[in-house]
Amino acid sequence: MAITFQLNGKKQTLEVEAEMPLLWALRDVVGLTGTKYGCGMALCGACTVHVNGEPVRACVTPVATVAGKNITTIEAAVETKLGKVVREAWIEAQVPQCGYCQSGQIMSATALLSKNKKPTDADIDTAMAGNICRCGTYNAIRAAIKDAAQKLA
Repeated sequence: MAITFQLNGKKQTLEVEAEMPLLWALRDVVGLTGTKYGCGMALCGACTVHVNGEPVRACVTPVATVAGKNITTIEAAVETKLGKVVREAWIEAQVPQCGYCQSGQIMSATALLSKNKKPTDADIDTAMAGNICRCGTYNAIRAAIKDAAQKLA
């Protein structure tokens, strides 16, 4: 089945099964490996991408459901002004330890900051809920999001 959508600002048409998870379409068909596989059940957030600007778990999103929509992956998100500021804040706060979850964390953080320029701790907790970090860098993540918000103000 031919499925067409915008991927990182460019038209993309894939010949794949409609129920194929978006994650596998991105990683195995398109070759964008920044979006990670974690749990396969939308519980960990490692596979977070933006669909029309909203954070979505790609591991449980059938590729057919994104037809005609705008998909942004970590590869493109970190090249925007917002993404660059968030990435710098991540580095300055020394957020990554193993780093595996960080693409999903950054995708959720950029979605939050695109809509809320001055997030409270509660806003951050809500936006980041479901993004699991086995290394426990949650305090550093919160600090990085606050720092990015200040730099964007």
